[in-house]
Amino acid sequence: MTQTTPERHGRPAGIDARGPRFGAGVTAVLLAVVVLLGASTAGLVLLTVVAVSFLLGTLTGPHRTWQAWVFRRFVRPRVGPPTDLEDPRPPRFAQGVGLVVTGVGVVLGLAGVLAAVPWAAAVAFVAAALNATLGLCLGCEMYLLLRRLRPASAGQQAGQ
Repeated sequence: MTQTTPERHGRPAGIDARGPRFGAGVTAVLLAVVVLLGASTAGLVLLTVVAVSFLLGTLTGPHRTWQAWVFRRFVRPRVGPPTDLEDPRPPRFAQGVGLVVTGVGVVLGLAGVLAAVPWAAAVAFVAAALNATLGLCLGCEMYLLLRRLRPASAGQQAGQ
């Protein structure tokens, strides 16, 4: 049975923003290892693990990933409850962006272009490291930008 995030006023309930940021730190470390492994089978395997993690976060939400479990189980009890909750939709979209980037690297790696593996990992690493160190979630910012653009284009079409 799949659980859904409870909704408040038509929006999903908030998540502890520290969880996705912790997950980004773990992901950044894994991606750095992929870059160090380079164009190798080991790098491809580890990038596949990261891509599957992004897939899980995209399908079920960032609060249901293995990184989120580690955060809830080992980190959150030591740092206490959150003082602020955030909308889970932008981090979930960001998981999808990470899936696309790492997925391209995995597909190309499986097609024999192993040089794409460290490149895809490097691109994803930059985004994960920015999120982990500065709290700047590039995928979240893309989500918010697309949300701002969508109503404007819908309004233009309605006026025609």
